[in-house]
Amino acid sequence: MHIRRKLSAIVVTLVAFASTTVWGGVAEASGPALLPLSITNDTGRADPVHLYVLGVDLSSGKLGYVNAAGGFTAWGAGSTPPAPAPDVSIPGPGNGGTTTIQVPRGVSGRVYFSLGERLKFFLAPGGLVQPAPWAGGDANRDVLFDWSEFTYNDAGLWLNSSQVDMFAVPHTVSVTTGSGAVRSTGSLVPGGRDNVINGIKTQPGWAGSVQTRSDGTVLRVLAPGKAADAGQLGGGYLDSYISSAWNAYTGKVLTVVPFGDQPNTKYFGRTSGTTMNFTDGSGRQVASFAKPSSANVWGCDGALGAPNDQVVGPIARTLCAALNRGTLGRIDTQPGGTGADFYQSNPTNQYAKLVHASMADGKAYAFAFDDVGNFESLVNDGSPRAAGITLNSFTGGGSHPSGTRLISDWNGKCIDVPKRNFADGVHLQTFFCNNTVAQDWTFTGDTLRVPNNMCMDVAWGSRENGAAIQVATCSGNPAQQFVLNPAGDLVNPQSGKCVDIKAWNGDDRAPLILWDCHGGANQKWHRG
Repeated sequence: MHIRRKLSAIVVTLVAFASTTVWGGVAEASGPALLPLSITNDTGRADPVHLYVLGVDLSSGKLGYVNAAGGFTAWGAGSTPPAPAPDVSIPGPGNGGTTTIQVPRGVSGRVYFSLGERLKFFLAPGGLVQPAPWAGGDANRDVLFDWSEFTYNDAGLWLNSSQVDMFAVPHTVSVTTGSGAVRSTGSLVPGGRDNVINGIKTQPGWAGSVQTRSDGTVLRVLAPGKAADAGQLGGGYLDSYISSAWNAYTGKVLTVVPFGDQPNTKYFGRTSGTTMNFTDGSGRQVASFAKPSSANVWGCDGALGAPNDQVVGPIARTLCAALNRGTLGRIDTQPGGTGADFYQSNPTNQYAKLVHASMADGKAYAFAFDDVGNFESLVNDGSPRAAGITLNSFTGGGSHPSGTRLISDWNGKCIDVPKRNFADGVHLQTFFCNNTVAQDWTFTGDTLRVPNNMCMDVAWGSRENGAAIQVATCSGNPAQQFVLNPAGDLVNPQSGKCVDIKAWNGDDRAPLILWDCHGGANQKWHRG
């Protein structure tokens, strides 16, 4: 099992890697010594892109940076006041392009990407001072940037998009697994970025969380803890809910089951005064928590500090997730509930609510322990072949210039022409929704068309289960007729059968086939 902990002792006055996820554990498998990481620019913007791979060498504990070829270099000595760090940026891709860099095994950290201006880093005696645009006078306040977080070690790759500190540049993370499958997460729904920005602006007391540059560019939305630190959100915003949820357990028991693979490991909490005490199954007290403040909930720290152990830390993580999601006090076994149960408290974490609602698969890292219950935007594989970060269109996870997307109700992925290869006989697949013509379908009569006069087609005009769904030159034959009915079935009238995601494969590049319509979610589609 992999345990989340935080990098520490990295900066003097600013907390760096505040939300970085690092995993340790027994090696299960491994990838290549240098893992190819491809950064694709689908933003539609002309700004130059600058890349940075910064982190810690897990064998030596030294902090440093990685160059495009995968070489790790430790930082030099810092000074007081902090001195500018060397420019270690890697030129990124232009719009529509891809840049591939190498990530060495045994490093954990962040991949930063800035659009337009380069980022400014500084070296202090304690380490690297990283961008903190929520802090007054930060040199990167007016730079449009974001980052993904990773750990690559002998147990594999963990790569996640992060919104723990802020929401800024839409991006998708992906991993090519040892079997060749591609898994991805982090894509927004169309208009998702604007949904978060405008949703925050309309929440009473939250508008100051949105940071805008003098030229009108919306740079980011600060997470509530950062906004409160900057004086842009009331410091006690969540206090009334916290008190209500905490006091609920003066008269009933909270059951915490912190490990999904250990359902018999349970802890039982009751509140006495302002302290919640936990016992194990034998009645022995194992942990106590003072009632947290709003700041403790936003940061999952202080009264909710989670040591890297097997009892107090897992309980703290669970409490923090429940308080952020607004389920503590209502759901008495934690983790508990589904996405539909979250953020129903008043007040609630409006930031996390909006970020999750704007993700195509509903997953995000909107607070530090959003991985409780597996609601985080993370990809992982023990033997990765490659990884990817796609910088998406700012209008969402794949709005299209002319047609429409066909999106799976089941997993939020789009019907896609592999590698934009519009040739006869190319089999269709599902893939994370992106801003490419490979997912740009146009309903013309009873046909579905993509560029180059190519139509969705049942291979060889077959009416048999398992026949491949492909693209072929539009000819008007019945094998190219498809109707998206009100129930969400994409039906070929010639056979009366449905477009189906083969074998309920939830990975990217899952093939599409013809199959008897059975009403399953892997046959349900909607326009996007």
